[in-house]
Amino acid sequence: MGRLDRIAELKRSKNAVILAHNYQVPEVQDAADFVGDSLELSRKAAGLEADTIVFCGVRFMAETAAVLAPDKTVLLPEVEAGCPMADMINARELRTWKAGYPGLKVVCYVNTSAEVKAESDICCTSSNAAAVVKSLGVDKLLFVPDKNLAAYVARQTGKAIIAWDGYCYVHHRFTPGDIEAARASHPAAEVWVHPECPLDVIDAADKALSTGQMVAEARKTTKPEIVVGTETGIIYRLAKENPAVAFYPARETALCVHMKMTTLDKVLRALETGTHRIVVPPDIADRARGAIQAMLDIS
Repeated sequence: MGRLDRIAELKRSKNAVILAHNYQVPEVQDAADFVGDSLELSRKAAGLEADTIVFCGVRFMAETAAVLAPDKTVLLPEVEAGCPMADMINARELRTWKAGYPGLKVVCYVNTSAEVKAESDICCTSSNAAAVVKSLGVDKLLFVPDKNLAAYVARQTGKAIIAWDGYCYVHHRFTPGDIEAARASHPAAEVWVHPECPLDVIDAADKALSTGQMVAEARKTTKPEIVVGTETGIIYRLAKENPAVAFYPARETALCVHMKMTTLDKVLRALETGTHRIVVPPDIADRARGAIQAMLDIS
């Protein structure tokens, strides 16, 4: 029996579903029941009838799914698949930092641990961050951990945002020169970049879009070519769903090592052995759920 057949058999017997992030390797995306961004997949997890969720992404995503679906078993196929940006702040650091700004609300990017979400007032994603900030009705706030997304949102909203000094190493490495070179190679292309990129990269592009927004925009674009400034894994999905459009990476080396750790063999192992189960302590989960729900309420 092949791996895909064995995976299908185990999914049936264990009432399991496979969720995969847009940055996962092609074979994992193809094996998944649902492919999307971190928030889409977590919301999907909360509404599924399945007993077991195999989350093909990184740890904070599996944690968010476990928080939103506490009655389900959430498995992360590769236990070492973390997020360097999420690791740039912990709960103790956040408590100390916000103590220096009494009274200010804390907006927490979804790319954080459950314990950091538990210390925040509200979560956001790259697609709804501006709406979340506006919903607070304040002129000044704290934002963790992504300083690039914070700068982008500050410019969109006109709010004074004090940002933690964190960033996504994949997006932070993009430069205006990358965009310039991509335009020279593909002069007919429109350029999309992720809001986790520095502002000068966003300014050099045509559109700043989250991965979910890129998927939606690709379905309606009239452009024959698109240069994509984010982790290259999304290009597989964009090309698969929109064969009439040519998609090119703004930089070939824009790879998240952690996203690439999950393989089909590890997905199979997770289903066979129940590893690695992600459990969030109830007291942390309850408070983290409050910050996530506050976001969902305005989305």
